[in-house]
Amino acid sequence: MTCKHRFIIVLSVVVAALLPVFCSYAGQDLERLDPWAFESPKRPGAVFPHDDHMMFLDDDCSICHHVYENGELVPGDSSEDLYCIDCHSLKPVPDNPMPLEAAYHNLCRDCHFDRGTGPVLCGECHVKE
Repeated sequence: MTCKHRFIIVLSVVVAALLPVFCSYAGQDLERLDPWAFESPKRPGAVFPHDDHMMFLDDDCSICHHVYENGELVPGDSSEDLYCIDCHSLKPVPDNPMPLEAAYHNLCRDCHFDRGTGPVLCGECHVKE
């Protein structure tokens, strides 16, 4: 058996061993934000791998699940037990002038721009399946 034949056999074994890993990853459902709070969503919910974000943000939930009192951010306080719509209505209101869609877009895009990574265009977040 030549060196070329051994290489092909080894390569075939490696590909056969890794193929199920790649296929199972490709077949996973996309983790998405549920657009249930919007009256008539124009796009599918944004793709949002929560666990990846937790890793990037060092498990600091308050970065996304923030709390404001009297217009001021309360550092380290988290609103994990609430839905975004509990504070951000669909339209601006006197108590919170930041509507829900703008809150999502501003938080996500600003973070992605600040970190220099992540999607920032509509179709990059709102991916059609």
